[in-house]
Amino acid sequence: MPKTSKSTAPETVDLPIVEDRRAHLDGYVVNFATIRQTHDLAPLLKGLPDDNCQCPHWGYVFKGRITVRYGDHEEVIEAGEAFYLPPGHIPAAEEGTELLQFSPAEELRALEQAMARNMAAPHDS
Repeated sequence: MPKTSKSTAPETVDLPIVEDRRAHLDGYVVNFATIRQTHDLAPLLKGLPDDNCQCPHWGYVFKGRITVRYGDHEEVIEAGEAFYLPPGHIPAAEEGTELLQFSPAEELRALEQAMARNMAAPHDS
C-alpha cells in the first residue's frame, strides 16, 4: 500500500513562503505544507485559464486558515476542516497554516510549471 507521512515524504520543496514535504502516490501528489509567510497565489496564476488554478485539490487544515476565491464567491477554510477545491480557484494562506493536500500529479505539474514561469518573469517596478 502506498503511504507517506510528513517525516517520511521523500521530497521537500523549500521556498521562502512555504515548506512543502511531498510524495507521489499512484498518480497523486500528497503535500504536507507549512506556510511561512501570508500570501495570495493570484500573481503566480497569471496566464492560466481565467488566471485561476485549474488543478483540483482535496485536503485538511491542521492549523491556521486558507481563503479561496472563486469567480462569484469566497470561502474560508480553517483548522479542523477538510476541503475540496475544484478547478477555477485562487488560494491564499495565512502565516503559520499547516495543511495536508492531495492533488492529481499531472494537473499539479502543469500548475507548478506555470507558477515557476511567473516567479521567473521580470516584475514591474
